[in-house]
Amino acid sequence: MVKSTTTALLQQGNYALDPLTDLLRDGARQLIAQAVEAELQVFLAQHPASLPNGRAAVVRNGYLPERAIQTGIGAVAIRVPKVRDRSGQGNRFSSALLPPYLKRARSIEELLPWLYLRGISTGDYQEALAALLGDQAKGLSANTISRLKAKWPSIPNGGNGN
Repeated sequence: MVKSTTTALLQQGNYALDPLTDLLRDGARQLIAQAVEAELQVFLAQHPASLPNGRAAVVRNGYLPERAIQTGIGAVAIRVPKVRDRSGQGNRFSSALLPPYLKRARSIEELLPWLYLRGISTGDYQEALAALLGDQAKGLSANTISRLKAKWPSIPNGGNGN
């Protein structure tokens, strides 16, 4: 009997490190931060009014709590800056790139129904994964997925460790 450590890894949250994916996530995090920062600078430039004492009416005020956005490369932790409106006009910064309740990228939203309706039930993974990977999914045929599946260790009892 072969003892599988897959269940233990899933339960402990110790996932195998993938330096390429980590690098991509870090790059994505930096690009998102730069884009949101550019949005914030545009917002601040649109509200140049100053208070009678000469101070700016709308200023940066730290960051909202960090949150994770599910993307095609996994969860990417993001921090959205917040502003303070000292003029009392109620100006608020809201990123167009990262709306307040965004939890996953649009490509993930489109992928899930395809995986359920086409990929998993019919074995047509290539068409299902095209929603996420685009034309790069050409090498992921049903035969390729079957070969990969044969190499995966089976998780006894549905992976719950019982």
